[in-house]
Amino acid sequence: MLTDTKARNAKPRTKPYKVTDSNRLYLLVMPAGGKLWRWNYVYDGKQRSMAFGAWPLVSLGDARTKRDEAWTMLCEGRDPGLAKKLKIEANIEAARQTFEVVARKWHENARAQWAKRHANDVMRSLERDAFPAIGGLPIADLTPPLILAALREIEARGSIETAKRVLQRITAVFGFAIAEGIVTTDPSERLDAALKPLRRGRQPAILELRPLRNMIRAAEEENARAITRLGLRFLALTAVRPSELRGARWDEFEDLNGAEPLWRIPAARMKGDLDRKEEIGGDHLVPLTPQAVAVLKAVWPLTGEGPLVFPSARHPHQPMSENALGYLLNRAGYHGHHVPHGFRAAFSTIMNEWVERNGKDGDRAIIDLMLAHVPKGKVEGAYNRAAYMPRRRELAQVWADLLCDGLPAPFVLVERPAQPLGAHSRRFNPLAVDAEFRFPMRRRTA
Repeated sequence: MLTDTKARNAKPRTKPYKVTDSNRLYLLVMPAGGKLWRWNYVYDGKQRSMAFGAWPLVSLGDARTKRDEAWTMLCEGRDPGLAKKLKIEANIEAARQTFEVVARKWHENARAQWAKRHANDVMRSLERDAFPAIGGLPIADLTPPLILAALREIEARGSIETAKRVLQRITAVFGFAIAEGIVTTDPSERLDAALKPLRRGRQPAILELRPLRNMIRAAEEENARAITRLGLRFLALTAVRPSELRGARWDEFEDLNGAEPLWRIPAARMKGDLDRKEEIGGDHLVPLTPQAVAVLKAVWPLTGEGPLVFPSARHPHQPMSENALGYLLNRAGYHGHHVPHGFRAAFSTIMNEWVERNGKDGDRAIIDLMLAHVPKGKVEGAYNRAAYMPRRRELAQVWADLLCDGLPAPFVLVERPAQPLGAHSRRFNPLAVDAEFRFPMRRRTA
């Protein structure tokens, strides 16, 4: 029987020689002084040998444990040498199957069912928020704490919705990896409970562009007054509060025939206390894109003779019902998924993600300004609500282009089946919304 002392005292000779232990385990002493553990065995009638490492890195006790494990395999009819080789190859292959490699395979497989823009957004979000933290790690080695740490970094910058969306995509990657036999479990499946909750009282909203467009398209195909359909489109484009849209008056719009059309919502109609409503220079300014002006062109033949842009069906001098837009979304199947106020959250989320990829310094604050939010630390009355108008127009145009991609022109919404319009409305004339249409000059009321 071999002992640690015998192993230590074994001196090199001119030729290799063996110092034997039990059950065919031995220490092979090399002329250069190295001492290697070897085990001989017979499999399928052939003499074979396995290497267990070098002494003293592998102790006598460790070598005997490796021999016993190999002997157990041999007794089960398996070749322990081949099993070791296959395990090494599997470990090498597992190291190659990093999260990023598998995620890109998943993305390539899934993108066929997505719009090109959505597919690009999914990959950008992984490249920005997942790959830097976990992309280089073997997917089989990922643990819940490693994934959660990556998500915490997203939360730390205030992007709570983004963290939840990235988690959904990580979970989808693991679902693909399980189906492909790369991993057997999903360490991300219960992490949602560990993420920060969305702000309490937040109204339901669809926060991804493609589903948002699908929702708008579905709602606009429902039977409804043309004014209701157009009001929904205008609300989505401007991201104002529903109450501000319902009370919109034609005399609040400026330069509709010019290069810089504007909606000036009086301070008195804005959300806030009495000081906010009486604030000098407190009007909320909404730059209008060509898509938004096109909506107004479609509305004008219907309501242009009255003071309100989106009046009630029964009382043309009163705003449309506060429930009209919500009921339209409910009929389209989005009850509990999106409310009219949700367009503000959608605009904020999607545009903040857009500026992370393509924006300029200060764009986040400008987006808040476009939503009539006063940045922290600013005093209401001292805040310049007309600031950064050129950039606001640029961002509004980006939003309109993203939102309206694939949606029908506004005048199409007027021609669709509708509930009877009020007696004050006139029959729609498609020629009124062509490129030559010009809004009649109207003087603003005091």
